[in-house]
Amino acid sequence: MSSADIDSLVIGAGVVGLATARALAMAGRDVIVIEREAGIGQGVSSRNSEVIHAGLYYPHGSLKAQFCVAGRNMLYDFCASHHVPHRRCGKIVVATNDAQRAQLNAIATRARANGVDDLGWLERADLMALEPELEGLCGLMSPSTGIVDTHAYMLALHGDIEAAGGAIALQTPFLSARAVEHGIAVTTGGSAAGEIVARHVVLSSGLSAPALARCFTGINESALPPAHFAKGSYFSLARKSPFSRLVYPAPEPGGLGVHLTLDMSGRAKFGPDVEWLDIAEESDIDYRVYPARAEKFYAAIRSYWPGLADGDLVPDYSGVRPKIAAAGTHDADFTILGEADHGVRGLVALLGIESPGLTSSLAIGSAVAQRIAKSD
Repeated sequence: MSSADIDSLVIGAGVVGLATARALAMAGRDVIVIEREAGIGQGVSSRNSEVIHAGLYYPHGSLKAQFCVAGRNMLYDFCASHHVPHRRCGKIVVATNDAQRAQLNAIATRARANGVDDLGWLERADLMALEPELEGLCGLMSPSTGIVDTHAYMLALHGDIEAAGGAIALQTPFLSARAVEHGIAVTTGGSAAGEIVARHVVLSSGLSAPALARCFTGINESALPPAHFAKGSYFSLARKSPFSRLVYPAPEPGGLGVHLTLDMSGRAKFGPDVEWLDIAEESDIDYRVYPARAEKFYAAIRSYWPGLADGDLVPDYSGVRPKIAAAGTHDADFTILGEADHGVRGLVALLGIESPGLTSSLAIGSAVAQRIAKSD
């Protein structure tokens, strides 16, 4: 073969894969996205809180902090220009004891260092004035936090990809890859089974990314983190929500606590909790939400909303965070590996893209496109 078949191949049509493909296509590259499922966004992207995060929690200088703050602004602009349903409803992070008050002070300091400059401090009376049913000692108000219709967002990304000349091949799973003279030869199965040579390959497959990275012949496996699976269940509120804003408790290890979020119709849902799964493969995940888990939800929610009545919670859905750090350790940053890290020319591997991946998606896509441009 005298040249590559295409310039760029993206593995995974979740929100980050689509945002990356869009950035590449709009830079004038011929792009194909391959996706094993029958539709876009069927994995992690369809099982999250649909929150546009402001960038409060992440260590200063981390990729999560940088991409969340930049991505938030990009996402609001994108939603406005593409008529994607969204709402900048704001969020209150509430403290219910003195230890959590100190935790909120630390969050505020970190947020300011990350460039979040619109936080407001709320004392008890302020909380009651904004959300009369909310119970707490104090809180942080984040006016830049919002919600988005994730599916509509991904459809808009898909539209931009095709308008720029890119394509998405559904029901086309990635099987393996090997280096060839003009790029990477990727073997696929399913509806578009065969081999395609791309100058650049972006691995953006969420939960399966660590496993699929190991399917690249010659990759330095010692550079690849292991996969860990942290399940989060959601329960919805069986009655009308009394809250107009999102409500978050102080963060907990592995997640942001059992928080209250709203969808675009105003329906309230609670979650996710954190349940570390003792499994080796993504295929072993059980996504069922077990009603017995509601007991811990009631206790957690009533710490800030004592008005939650018995029977108010209904099992809804669950998701699994694509962790690359084990339980009991510090949360890992987004991991973006190139040839210098893993040894495969032309491959950019995105690993551990959990929350705030949705918020950060456009910023991640832009950064990957810039990295690829510099490698040409």
